[in-house]
Amino acid sequence: MNDDTSHHDEWFLASLGNTLIWARLRVRPAGTAEVLDSDGNTLSYDSEDTARSQLFDAEFVAYDGLDEEDALVRGFSLHEVQPPQADSDDALHGRMIQSLGARA
Repeated sequence: MNDDTSHHDEWFLASLGNTLIWARLRVRPAGTAEVLDSDGNTLSYDSEDTARSQLFDAEFVAYDGLDEEDALVRGFSLHEVQPPQADSDDALHGRMIQSLGARA
């Protein structure tokens, strides 16, 4: 396994009206963490706990921790939403804000 690509990613989201704002938490092998925010910035933290705390303070919730009822309260269905995907962080930047339109 290549240590340069060894990491663990988790997705977080916040909802603002009919808009979802995504953030990706990446935990590095050394225990440090990075958050890719919706502005395309990569924010570095000394630990996973510090990064999570900052996300929770900004009213983000862990995508993997949501159930359907929680999602519906936030205005979307888990069946309709999934974390953004792209080949690079630069390409991902444009997908970090998702409009739900009038569906939710």
